[in-house]
Amino acid sequence: MEADRLVRAALLFAALPAAAAAAEAPIYWGVQVEQLEGRFGDAEAFAWDGDAFVGTDELKLVLRSEAELEHGAFEALENQLRLQTPVSTFFDAVAGVRLDTPEGGPDRVHAVLGVHGLARQWFEVDADLFLSDHPSARFEAEYEALITNRVILVPSLEVDLPLADDEALDLGGFAPKVEIGARLGYDLVDRAVAPYVGVHYERRLGESADRTRRAGGDADALSVVLGVRLMY
Repeated sequence: MEADRLVRAALLFAALPAAAAAAEAPIYWGVQVEQLEGRFGDAEAFAWDGDAFVGTDELKLVLRSEAELEHGAFEALENQLRLQTPVSTFFDAVAGVRLDTPEGGPDRVHAVLGVHGLARQWFEVDADLFLSDHPSARFEAEYEALITNRVILVPSLEVDLPLADDEALDLGGFAPKVEIGARLGYDLVDRAVAPYVGVHYERRLGESADRTRRAGGDADALSVVLGVRLMY
């Protein structure tokens, strides 16, 4: 009996470091603002796109925010609260909620399901499905091309696809809005601060373009951008 107790005690003692390590999994946090910029041209606006996260390698809570401020009013204002967990070496599954609160437009809440990660050739991608009375899907891709150790070219693509007609936003079902950009930045402080210049182009296609024109708007817009990327 004494020997059994000694064996059990030895096994418990050996298991303590692993249990302590599991209980003390390191918690990380960070803030990354991909775009903080002024847009000048066909459509003049101040815009941002960024996120903040806290969590472990296995589970992160992410706050994501995007906005376009035109003539002192938020033409678009979108905030998401997302949970991310790994499903493969390079991809996380995403689930959460999205809240839209533009000025002069409808306030809406959507459930969010998607994936986020690195595709081949190190393209960073997001593919999300937004579920509500006005469902939609979105695909985003971005790539960082190093011209030198400090000069970085970042081409980007975003496709928003409404899955049903949306009269309030002048969108036709399955008629997408496409945004294409290219931003040339200079890394000032170890990738924490990188001012940039670039171009940004938006275009509505199909029925979405027709509805926008009938409402008196333009179906496309080309802008020169001046901004900064931030990372902490």
